[in-house]
Amino acid sequence: MRERSDEKRARALAIVERLDAAMPEAEIELDYETPLELLVAVLLSAQTTDKRVNLVTPALFRDFKTAADYARATPQDVERYIKTVGLFRNKARALVKLGQALLERHGGEVPTSRAALAELPGVGNKTAGVVTIHLGGEPAFPVDTHILRLSMRLGLSAGKDPDAVEADLRRLLPAERWFKAHQLIIWHGRRVCDARAPECHRCVLADLCPKRGVPKRNRAPRG
Repeated sequence: MRERSDEKRARALAIVERLDAAMPEAEIELDYETPLELLVAVLLSAQTTDKRVNLVTPALFRDFKTAADYARATPQDVERYIKTVGLFRNKARALVKLGQALLERHGGEVPTSRAALAELPGVGNKTAGVVTIHLGGEPAFPVDTHILRLSMRLGLSAGKDPDAVEADLRRLLPAERWFKAHQLIIWHGRRVCDARAPECHRCVLADLCPKRGVPKRNRAPRG
């Protein structure tokens, strides 16, 4: 039987509440102290683990404290700090251009609106969404690979495009829940609902999850 819209909304809210009870400490796992450090760390985290980013950013943040520091550097200057991060050459070029754009358009400050962030070099819609919610710019529900995967498995969205999935999740949950739900789903994806071997036997959502796309050998019985 097809799930009604009100049933799906109730189930989505129950999922968030149950995850919150299980992982109340869930928060962004990138280390940062300033808006610029947050923006740079999120940019670096694309196709790289947060753990790897946190290994390279202390030295980078020590020597690149302002947008001007990035703007006057060469990509090669930045590369030596981030060479263990995936796509480091592309990201180094992006960081130099980012610094220049912040100086030219925003007086060296990091904007908080998602639209302004998304216009910056190297900053896509997802990165802009993550930064804006952590800087208190505006409500958003940015979709990374974990949220994309879990939204399908949990039957919350059939979308394959992050923007479409975000739109579905925003319709299902009240805006005041988006920030925490974003982080909770990421944590659950990293700790339990793995892409290849989800640990359904210890999942707090087992009875709420239709397990779409989950290999049969990983599925736990409902109830």
